[in-house]
Amino acid sequence: MSVDDKILSDLVANNVEFVTTVPCKQLAGVIDKIENSPDIHHVPSNKEDEGIGLCAGAFMGGKRSAIIMQNTAIGVTINTLVTLTQFYRLPLPMIISYRGELGEPVACQVEMAVHTKALLAQLHIPTYHFHHEDDVQELDAILKHTYMSNKPVAILTDATFWKGY
Repeated sequence: MSVDDKILSDLVANNVEFVTTVPCKQLAGVIDKIENSPDIHHVPSNKEDEGIGLCAGAFMGGKRSAIIMQNTAIGVTINTLVTLTQFYRLPLPMIISYRGELGEPVACQVEMAVHTKALLAQLHIPTYHFHHEDDVQELDAILKHTYMSNKPVAILTDATFWKGY
């Protein structure tokens, strides 16, 4: 089973019915799988903080939700994560492409990579870092933990996980 298929399968198995995504080259395969899934209502977002708001609304409407996004937008999501997601104890799995490490071809991506983990730690958001393809086997347990604890969780997926930039 491909990584994209496993992510979709785990989302469906954990009753995630609403997913919003912000485009990213590394995430294109899983976004396509979600878009074509009859089990998940997919709404593309223009910005990550908008997507978090959509996920909050879906959850308040009785649907489990998730967001798929790039780490370069963590900065714009801080207020929404704190004043909406954390304050109201909303579970939110965030599958995040972790851009900016060694080999990154886009210089502006590098700067946010320096700050991503520190910002998530400052917000007390549990963070998991997927480096290798078989790390995706942890996703099911992470999703279960997220919905049990009613907290946002970040799953960072780097270029080696996605097999390159």
